[in-house]
Amino acid sequence: MFTPITPSSITRYSHNVGTALVLLFLSAGLSITEQPILFGQDVSQDAFQWQRTETTLSLNADDETVWKFCWGSDASKPYFHPIAVGGRTLTWNQPADHIWHHGLWFSWKYINGVNYWELDRESGLPAGRTVWESPDVETHNDGSATIRMQLRYQQGDAPVTVLTEDRKIQVSAPSADGSFTIDWQSTFRATIDVTLDRTPPQKNYGGYAGLSVRFAKDLTKRNAIGVAGPLKFDDGNRHRGHGKAVDYQGTIDGTAVGLAILDHPDNPRHPTPWYIVRSGQMGYINASLLHDSPLKMKKGEHLTLRYRLIAHLENWTNGQLRAACDQWR
Repeated sequence: MFTPITPSSITRYSHNVGTALVLLFLSAGLSITEQPILFGQDVSQDAFQWQRTETTLSLNADDETVWKFCWGSDASKPYFHPIAVGGRTLTWNQPADHIWHHGLWFSWKYINGVNYWELDRESGLPAGRTVWESPDVETHNDGSATIRMQLRYQQGDAPVTVLTEDRKIQVSAPSADGSFTIDWQSTFRATIDVTLDRTPPQKNYGGYAGLSVRFAKDLTKRNAIGVAGPLKFDDGNRHRGHGKAVDYQGTIDGTAVGLAILDHPDNPRHPTPWYIVRSGQMGYINASLLHDSPLKMKKGEHLTLRYRLIAHLENWTNGQLRAACDQWR
C-alpha cells in the first residue's frame, strides 16, 4: 500500500548518470534498426520527483511531468494523462469532439447491451458504471512504479456487478533518452453470463472497445507502422487490420515521437485487430479485441489481457518494433 502523503508532498530520488548503450549493440552484432529496447538503464537525469495527491500519481523530471495516472471520480474511467517523452506530451484528455476520451484508458463499449463508453447527456455518465477503489501504489527510486486496482462493472438502478477486474500496471524507469514502458495486465471475471460487444465496424466508426489512446492535437505528420512495415489507411484515414504490434508516430514541435502498443502472444484473438485513426482532427488507436465479433463469458469465467506500451523519441522502423516484440514474451 502506498504510504499516504499530503497533496503537495514531493519525494526526490537520485540515480546514476547513464552509460553508453551503443557499445552494447555493437558488441552483440546488432543492426541499429533491430536493436533491443533497453528500459530501466542508467539515465542522464540526476533526479526524479514523485508527487501523490488523493486521486493522482505523477512522475516528474526536470520540472516536467513524465506521466500522471488519475483515478478521481470526476472521470468515468481511471486514465493516464499526460504521457510525455522528451518534454513532448503524446496524449490528450477529454477533447471537445469526444469528451469521454481520456489520454490512455480502458473501457468496454457494451456489456449485455449496456453502454460503458459514451456519456449519457442527462447524467453526464455512461449508462453502465465502472467503479473502483483507490489503487495500491509502489514507487521506486529509479522512477519505476507498480499500480494495482480492483474495478467493478455495474448495471441497473440498484447496481448489480456483472464483471470484475484485477488490474496491474507496471511503469518502467525512464531510459537515457526518456523512453519508458507501461505494462498493462487486466484479469476480468464474469459474475453472471455476459456478452462483451461493440458497435459493428462501419467505414468511419465502430469496431472499438478496450485499450485506447487519444493522441495530442499537436501531433502532426501522423503515421502508423506494424512489424511488416507501414500500415495502409483508407480515404477516411482509418486503418483496420490484425497485427501483433503497432507504433503510432509523428512530430510534435519538430521532434519525432511515437507510442508503440504490443499485443501479448497469450491474449485471446492474438494477433489483435486494430482500429486506428490518423485524420487531421483525430489521432487515435485501439487494440480492439471485439472488432470482428462479440465475446461471450459464462458466469465464473476469466479473461486476461496483457499489453505493453512504449513511449519513445524518433520514428521507429518496423525492425525496431519487431525487436521490441521479440524482447517481450
